[in-house]
Amino acid sequence: AAADTVPAGTFPSFMAEGTLLCRRGEYGKALGCFSNALKLRAGDKHCLVARSKCYLKLGDTENSLKDAEASLQNDKTFSKGLYQKAETLYTMGDFEFALVFYHRGYRLRPELQKFRLGIEKSQEAIVNCIGSPSTIKLENREDVCFVSRQAESKKANQKFQVKVTKDQKWTRKREPVRNPKIERLLLGELYADKAYLEKLLKDEDLMESSTKQGIKVADLVLSGISYLDTRSEFWQQQKPIYARVRERQLRQQRWIRDKKEKPAEIGKYVVRSMEDIDVLLTSDCPEESCRKAEHALKTIQEWSDDEVPNKNELIGNLHSCIGNAQLEMGQMEAALQSHKMDLEFARQSGLPDAISRALGNVGRVYARIGKFQHAIDTWEEKIPMAKSSLEKTWLFHEIGRCYLELNKAEAAHNYGEKSLQSAAEEGDVEWQLHATVLVAQSQVKLKDYRSAIVNFEKALQKAKLIHNEAAQKAI
Repeated sequence: AAADTVPAGTFPSFMAEGTLLCRRGEYGKALGCFSNALKLRAGDKHCLVARSKCYLKLGDTENSLKDAEASLQNDKTFSKGLYQKAETLYTMGDFEFALVFYHRGYRLRPELQKFRLGIEKSQEAIVNCIGSPSTIKLENREDVCFVSRQAESKKANQKFQVKVTKDQKWTRKREPVRNPKIERLLLGELYADKAYLEKLLKDEDLMESSTKQGIKVADLVLSGISYLDTRSEFWQQQKPIYARVRERQLRQQRWIRDKKEKPAEIGKYVVRSMEDIDVLLTSDCPEESCRKAEHALKTIQEWSDDEVPNKNELIGNLHSCIGNAQLEMGQMEAALQSHKMDLEFARQSGLPDAISRALGNVGRVYARIGKFQHAIDTWEEKIPMAKSSLEKTWLFHEIGRCYLELNKAEAAHNYGEKSLQSAAEEGDVEWQLHATVLVAQSQVKLKDYRSAIVNFEKALQKAKLIHNEAAQKAI
C-alpha cells in the first residue's frame, strides 16, 4: 500500500532533483526521485529513460532494460529510449541486439553522434568476440537458427556445470584463473575493491554474520566478487588487453601533440551543461532550462577560439536551446530571434545539419504566430536537407497545413499526398493518419466530397489501429 501512495512534491521537482543526484553520482537516491515522479506521471518516457540510466549505473540491467522498453511502448521512434535500450543491451553483452537499436536510432536521428559511436563500439566488440567476418565460415545446414548470446552462454554454463563431480567443492559458481596483472588492467580502480572483498572472505566470523535485514554477509561479498568477475570478462571481450595498451599509447601521443588544445574541464562543462539543459526542457522546466542555457552561452562566449575550436557551433546550439525553451514559455518573438541567431551562426560555420535544424525551428515559430507564408518559405528551403522519410513526412505535413490555413487547397492536397507517401515509406501509422486527414480536409475545400469521405474513412481505420480515441471522435 505504501508503494501506491502519492508522494509529496511535483513531477518537475522530482525530475530536477533526480537529475542533480545523478550528476553527483548518487544513483540510489536519484532512482527514488524518478520512481516518485513516475507515480505522479505514469509512463512518462523521459522519466523512464532517466530511471533506466540509474538502474544501469547500479548494475541492475534487467530493470534498466524494462524501463528502456517501456519508454518505447507508445513511441517506437523515441530516440532517447532507443539509445538507452541499445546501451543496456551493450552492457549486458548482447552486442548484436545493441547494434540493431543503435542503427535504428541512427536512421531516425543521423545528426546525433552518440548513435554512430554506438554502432562503431558494437561492431568492434563483435569482432573482438568472434573475429572479423572473413574469418568465419558458415555451413549451410537446415538446423542452423539464430540464438542470442545470452542463451548460448546459458547453455555453455549448463554444460560446464555438468562436468563438475560431486566430490568437488566450489565457493563460487565460476572462478576464472587470471593473471593479477591482467585483472588489474581490466578492472582499473575496481581492482582494489575486489582485493578487499576477497580479503573479507578469510574472516570466518564475519562471513557467518548477517545484516539487519537478515542477509548473510557471505552472500553479499560473494555477489560483489561475482559481479566484478562478470564485468572483467565483459571488458575483456569488448576491448582486449592489447587494444587497451594500444589505445593508451595513442592517447599519450595525442596528448603530447595536442597539449595546447582546450582544457579537458571545458569539454566536460559543455557536455554536462547541454545534457542538463535538454533534461530540464523535456521535464517541463523551460524557465530553468532557459536560465542554464543563457549562463552556458555567456561562459562559452568568454572563452577563446583556441580553447573551444567549435565555438560558433556551440553558440548556435545554445541559441537553439534558448529558443525552444522560450517557445515552451509562450515567448514567441524572443524564440524567433533566438532561432534566427542559431541560423546565422550555422550559415557562418557552414554546418548543413545545424542549418536544417534552425530552419525547422524558425518555421515552427512562424506557424505558431500565424505567419503561414513565412513558415512555408522557411520549410521549403529545408526540404532538400531532410535526411529521413520520417523527417520529410513531418515537413510536408506542416507545409500542407499552412497552405490549408491560407485557403490554398490544391497546394495543401499536393503536400498531404507527399506526406502520406513518406509516412508509408517509413511504415509509420500515426503519421499516415495525420497525412490522410490533411488530404481529406483539402479535398473538402476542393469540394471533392466523395474522395474526402473515402480518406476520412481510411483515417478512421488508422486511428482505431493505434487506439487514438481523440482522433476517432474528431474524424
